[in-house]
Amino acid sequence: MPFAPIALFAYNRPEHLSRTLQALQACLLASDSELYLFIDGPREDADRSKVDQVRAVAHAISGFTRVQVQERQENHGLSRSIIAGVTALSERHGRVIVLEDDIVVAPGFLLFMNQALSRFAEEPRVMQVSGYMFPITNAGAMGSTVLSRVPASWGWGTWDRAWRHFERDSGRLLASLQDKETQYEFDLEGAYPYYAQLKMQVSGQLDVWGVRWYASMFANKGLCLYPAQSLVQNVGMDGSGVHCGMSQAFDVHLSRHEAWQFPDRIEESREALTQIQEFLGRLGTRQNDGKGQTAREETWTRAGFWKRLANTRFK
Repeated sequence: MPFAPIALFAYNRPEHLSRTLQALQACLLASDSELYLFIDGPREDADRSKVDQVRAVAHAISGFTRVQVQERQENHGLSRSIIAGVTALSERHGRVIVLEDDIVVAPGFLLFMNQALSRFAEEPRVMQVSGYMFPITNAGAMGSTVLSRVPASWGWGTWDRAWRHFERDSGRLLASLQDKETQYEFDLEGAYPYYAQLKMQVSGQLDVWGVRWYASMFANKGLCLYPAQSLVQNVGMDGSGVHCGMSQAFDVHLSRHEAWQFPDRIEESREALTQIQEFLGRLGTRQNDGKGQTAREETWTRAGFWKRLANTRFK
């Protein structure tokens, strides 16, 4: 099977990047994979030293069939960098695996990603593969892999044929979600205020790519494939990141699996949706008026919690 190139986005955290690269080097198929590092430029002079350290770490890496480092002189920000990098590599290679500088992966991560990207390469409804799975309570009952409408962006992959549906214009996406029932479904049946985040994106309060990708998938009835047990751990929610604060809510135990069974039926797993809803529901106050704008959504926004989490790699 063809091995997907790996796009790794970094900025000013050399210690985190070192951990990410060490885990990636230990993966099965690492030596058969091409690695592309995209290093953003400093936002201000105070960041320059750390950015230079990140560049040094990137140029010292080995253990892959090819390593290419792209250094930006100006700061593009995470959203713009990811959109540009994923677009370029998916167009060139047909598929891509995407990581950021605070993602630690299990040894089976690349094996899972490449198997899944090959298995569903021609299935239009499957638009993403996620290496991360939320810390849900009953993963074993769902089988080894599941499909869900919502994508996670901590260690993920996609195809050019899917990424071509990515809509950059958040206003167009918001216009497609005016029906209250549609908004309710988009918010995972009221479990999480994605619609509120999209409105904040449109108004300029946020600059995120993830909710636009989810809305693009949602518009095309797309699904994301997950492992039942996570192959990815985010180690960057320690207060060191530009966008995310401190949290242990998303911590997981990394899977040791090296074999998976993929679903034959291309449909969302109701069990997975329920488990994800329950997990996300624990992150905020459980208040819901049933459809559309929710009291819980207002609570998130008013408390500032949404602004703190909206730009994390999860989103």
